[in-house]
Amino acid sequence: MVTLSIDPSAADFPTSRLRTRAEAEAYVATVCFKTGPPRLHGIELEWTVHHDDDPSRPLEPEVLISALGPHSPPSLVPGSPHRPLPNGSSLTVEPGGQVEVSSLPSPSVRSLFDVVAADADHLRRLLRRSGLSLGEQGTDPWRHPRRVLEVPRYAAMESAFDRIGIDGRLMMCSTAGVQVCLDAGEPHRVAPRWAALHALGPVMLATFANSPKLFGHDTGWLSTRTRAVLRTDPPRTRPGPVSPDPAMGWARRMLDTALVCLRRDGADWTVPGGISFAEWISGALARPPTMDDLDYHMTTVFPPVRPRGYLEVRYLDAQPGDDWMLPAAALIALFDAESTVDEVLRLTARTAGRWMHAARHGLADPVLASTAEAVFGLALRRMDHVDCPPDLPGRLSAHVARRIAGNRRP
Repeated sequence: MVTLSIDPSAADFPTSRLRTRAEAEAYVATVCFKTGPPRLHGIELEWTVHHDDDPSRPLEPEVLISALGPHSPPSLVPGSPHRPLPNGSSLTVEPGGQVEVSSLPSPSVRSLFDVVAADADHLRRLLRRSGLSLGEQGTDPWRHPRRVLEVPRYAAMESAFDRIGIDGRLMMCSTAGVQVCLDAGEPHRVAPRWAALHALGPVMLATFANSPKLFGHDTGWLSTRTRAVLRTDPPRTRPGPVSPDPAMGWARRMLDTALVCLRRDGADWTVPGGISFAEWISGALARPPTMDDLDYHMTTVFPPVRPRGYLEVRYLDAQPGDDWMLPAAALIALFDAESTVDEVLRLTARTAGRWMHAARHGLADPVLASTAEAVFGLALRRMDHVDCPPDLPGRLSAHVARRIAGNRRP
């Protein structure tokens, strides 16, 4: 789905002041969990970008700008026309030069996949003309993290994350993923859908883990990307609260999360460490916050599932070629019917919460492997009811069987 701007002009800030924590929490709950019949889906694909002749060579912004031309986002080229890709997807660039294709929402799975695949192919052709290619893993296997985007947001985030360790730089500059966007559902079904997406996460992560290397060496983790993200800044990146009222649980988390940057005129957006948004409302900083400040603050939180009106599933590594369709189709099929959502919750009861274990061991864990067999068996049965490309069930079945067999311990 089309992403929000991440680097607006300071002159565009509205002046609607937030005066109380209760007012802010009510606002977060309202904008992050928009309810209604589940109908639309979206896909966001990220890739690292490499030189064809030497994938370990640093990527220079001038080369990327030349390749992307009028599709370059303003964060890379101020004043760029930032034209959509030919089929309507938006193109953005992440801090380390990773490129991201974000679809418009669609009710048709087949149409959605056709559009994203066509725009991804167009992007590959653009890059190929400049001697560049898309990476096929969830981490950059060769290069050390290096920021390509020189914008105040990312400079401030880098400064804040460096206080914790290298994982923040890795997350920002060296990781790539597949993101699937799903409707939150009817009001009485939001909590089960939210819980099921979280419970399913370790199984999906283990089955599609695809980032075993950093700096040219195996890390000992099947999803090094997940390790880096969850270690970046745990209050900001850990899974969201699973409760009977996810909207208010999320609202409380947003108010208690520390600021990582503060928009102001000039290049310095750094902020003193440890000041939460709630403390900002209470007067911890000189100027009071606005609703737009709160909207912006919510874009600086990166959990495995992020509510943005819809539910953005962020726990999948980038996949080679068009294999992104496999986890995307499985997720869409599993959340197409509410009875299936309830079955997902039942099947994943033993593996819910095993994020780090799944990232490290994948389906070598026999409990995750047996749960994966059951979950993807359910997904395959449900794929007959969604309008997905006809070859996907066979491809998904073969992928799951391969991963289980390849990780089975003697």
